[in-house]
Amino acid sequence: MALMTEPIIIGVDPHKKSWTAVAIDRSGHQLAAVRVPVSSAGYRRLRQFSDKYQNPAWAVEGAYGLGAPLAALLSADGVQIVDVPAKLAARVRMLSHGHGRKSDEDDARSVAVAAITSTTLRPVASDAAASELKLLTEYRDELVRSRTQTINRLHAVMTGLVLAGVSRGLSADDAAKLLRRVRATGDLTAARRMIAADLISEVRRLDKRIPAMTERIKACVRATGTTLTGLTGVGPLTAAKILARTGMVERFTSDSHFAAYAGVAPREVSSGDTVRHRLSRGGDRQLNYALHVVAITQAALQGGGALLL
Repeated sequence: MALMTEPIIIGVDPHKKSWTAVAIDRSGHQLAAVRVPVSSAGYRRLRQFSDKYQNPAWAVEGAYGLGAPLAALLSADGVQIVDVPAKLAARVRMLSHGHGRKSDEDDARSVAVAAITSTTLRPVASDAAASELKLLTEYRDELVRSRTQTINRLHAVMTGLVLAGVSRGLSADDAAKLLRRVRATGDLTAARRMIAADLISEVRRLDKRIPAMTERIKACVRATGTTLTGLTGVGPLTAAKILARTGMVERFTSDSHFAAYAGVAPREVSSGDTVRHRLSRGGDRQLNYALHVVAITQAALQGGGALLL
């Protein structure tokens, strides 16, 4: 994307509960700032703030992350936004101020300055299918985590009820059979039986919700018409996570751009005549994990041969 040519740029530093916006001119001079809550009323105040200026450009830090709700609202109103990576905004802030001190207003101004000076930023592209898949896959992950935690609690409670102990691979049905054999010989045992019964009910509920959510995700993946599932090692859930975290692939200018975004591009740490590379710890870690699963699966199937990605 070419450098922004609009006379006024509004940079936004988004958080879970607030949006901080700063308006600057092309020389980097700050004109005004505002902090609003993340709400419909807060969004209206933000638009009123921008209405003081004629056709301002918008730049949002992490428009596909914390800034996604604001980016969606602005896109729905026909406002074009550029996505400014948090690391780029942090570099700009450090170079501008020469120190590590920061505030939300400093961050918002750095986002706006980055939008003026960078030639690699691209407009935020709305992708309803990717947004839906991201919502569904994250919710399924939460359900799976919740089930694991509930099973662990159930195992701990059942250990206090069954003298011989219980196996690690405890299921709701197995726990229910064991529980029916336990007699309430005192208040403590009765309390444990009550908690175990509640936990068994919760596990059964989750055992219904997780497959239902999995089927919903599979249907959404099929609806996208993606060819990812044709690759070795890419099942519907992995494809869903890749699509959800990638969004519109057109926003990546090259293979290297995507590799850096996914955190799979090695980082060069050469010094002098010594050329070395290290594993990248940056990028989208969920996307990185999905690609890692694919690579490991392909390597196992190929016996350590060339990957099919």
